[in-house]
Amino acid sequence: MESEEVQPGIILDYDETGRVIGIEILSLSTRFAPEKLRVMQFETA
Repeated sequence: MESEEVQPGIILDYDETGRVIGIEILSLSTRFAPEKLRVMQFETA
């Protein structure tokens, strides 16, 4: 497994084929309002 910090405090974990298998967001509660933490939507390329 390999990890990469793609933005400050946002870390993606990859499997051996390069697929994203995990997302770590540090200090999440300071980045978003509490009411927005219930539903998060991600866009991928």
